[in-house]
Amino acid sequence: MTEHSGDALSTTRDQSRVPELTAGTQAGLREAITAAVELLPALPPADPLDRYGVRQITVLWLETDKTEHTRRAYYADLAAWLSWCERTGLDPLRARRADVDAWKNTLTVTGKDGVPRPASASTITRTLAGVSSWYRYLQSNDVTERNPVAAVSRPKRGRTSPLPALDGAAAARLLNHVEHRATRNDTEASWRDAAVVALLFYTGVRVSAITAARIEDLDTDAGHTILRYAAKGGHRDLVPLAPAALHPLSRYLARRADRLGVDADGLTGPLLATTPHPYDPAKPGGKPLTQRHVWHLLRSQARAASISGAESISPHTARRTTGTLLLANDVPVQKVQDLLGHADIRTTRDHYDAHRHKLETSPVHALAQLLADARHRQGTDGEWPPPG
Repeated sequence: MTEHSGDALSTTRDQSRVPELTAGTQAGLREAITAAVELLPALPPADPLDRYGVRQITVLWLETDKTEHTRRAYYADLAAWLSWCERTGLDPLRARRADVDAWKNTLTVTGKDGVPRPASASTITRTLAGVSSWYRYLQSNDVTERNPVAAVSRPKRGRTSPLPALDGAAAARLLNHVEHRATRNDTEASWRDAAVVALLFYTGVRVSAITAARIEDLDTDAGHTILRYAAKGGHRDLVPLAPAALHPLSRYLARRADRLGVDADGLTGPLLATTPHPYDPAKPGGKPLTQRHVWHLLRSQARAASISGAESISPHTARRTTGTLLLANDVPVQKVQDLLGHADIRTTRDHYDAHRHKLETSPVHALAQLLADARHRQGTDGEWPPPG
């Protein structure tokens, strides 16, 4: 994105157009966010002498207490809203509820075919939450007097998540596939990919936890190897790593250390990093993996492993699979809630356990048996199936 145009920042909530909002240092992060905020339309130019200008405050809003994933999502939300404001000639600091309602009705998402479609209820709800967060932050800094999103009604969402989960057999097949591939290739990149899949499926952490993790986040505690990570909301948490997750991760870090000519204990930087480009010395690797890379990795390896529905798999599929498998095997819901970091146990129960029960204990199974019995009786009487 290089200009303040409707094409550059459309009303479509599209994270693929969001500039990189990560950096290795806090100063670098501030610089990246500031550059991105300069692209936002419909806001007055930044005044370097006004520390409470709307763009300066927006930089702080994006920078403070947010994970990489949340930062990108909120920027996409705000960009969509401000683009609509610019196109309709609306000052976003003077907007009212009616304006937000009018914009909400135009929200679209763009599919892989490039065709915009009406946004789903969950996307609209998340988008409104992002823009409302921005207005609340402006209010708390006396930049604006009102939050026009506050009174806007959110679409009702279903209790169960539409996102897929793999069954145990499919999850095992994917894990076996990536580890066998790594063993066969025995390359740094292949072992890294196996480590990514293992970390996601064996811990249930969000993808942002592993893409933002650094070498020093690996630690030991009470005899367990643990991964410390930034949880949702910015607070720090930890998860123990089972041997099955540690194996590909250790092999990957060993290959990486060999390439760099250091001991494994001497590694620094991102926990999961890009590898050097084989033909372009200008791309030496060492940068953190992006969430986009993880999405592509999961789908490509799911296809290679012949996993049903590979095109719909995402990093959240691993998280859903983790929770669903644990609950299906009688792990207490409170422990699953703690592992997944859900603030409210209803999220765990309704989105994971209730979904599983809805599938496995649905009365459609009893109905099918009743009808099968009736059809069998009809068949023995010679009335079904019909002749021919």
